[in-house]
Amino acid sequence: NNVCFYGECSYYCSTEHALCGKPDQIEGSLAAFLPDLNLAKRKTWRNPWRRSYHKRKKAEWEVDPDYCDEVKQTPPYDRGTRLLDIMDMTIFDFLMGNMDRHHYETFEKFGNDTFIIHLDNGRGFGKHSHDELSILVPLSQCCRVKKSTYLRFQLLAKEEYQLSSLMEESLLRDRLSPILIQPHLLAMDRRLRLVLQVLAGCIEKEGYNNVVEEDLSGDTATHRGPGHR
Repeated sequence: NNVCFYGECSYYCSTEHALCGKPDQIEGSLAAFLPDLNLAKRKTWRNPWRRSYHKRKKAEWEVDPDYCDEVKQTPPYDRGTRLLDIMDMTIFDFLMGNMDRHHYETFEKFGNDTFIIHLDNGRGFGKHSHDELSILVPLSQCCRVKKSTYLRFQLLAKEEYQLSSLMEESLLRDRLSPILIQPHLLAMDRRLRLVLQVLAGCIEKEGYNNVVEEDLSGDTATHRGPGHR
């Protein structure tokens, strides 16, 4: 006697994967602050670490620990900062527990020299008590991160600049405050520590200069090829 909702899309959407109200209401949110497609066309890219969305068939990255080596040789990840941008997106998703990043978008006008639009974060902040470590697989496989990202996370791990506190303070300005309950905020601190643990393991294995890519000076990662080690 519950009312259930399901989406209509080209993949995964079906009555089998419905979300049900108890009995007929369900919480949701929608936020889209992007230029109209007529003004700024966007290009959709398949996430190399997209889940299989299949009950029995696993994605290649789930069975091949060296999968990142293949990605690094494939355009647009073989040049520029795109691979590092994917690492940023991976960490972003892990901090909020979003394991549904099957695609990402860019503004078409900028071609491959662009940033990633973090659109569709609907599965974020679902279970504050569970850390979905599979979201971090791209980071653990590639062992690459921007220096600016690495330094920022080290700062946010300090008690005086704690991520949860800064996030809570920022969200207080929202008209719908409180946006996140305390367990979700504390989960972000816990997950940030896990990210730093993964990076520490990478640095121990590969060496600092081979993991942390300089993006704060004139010699940026933009000018380096994927083979830079």
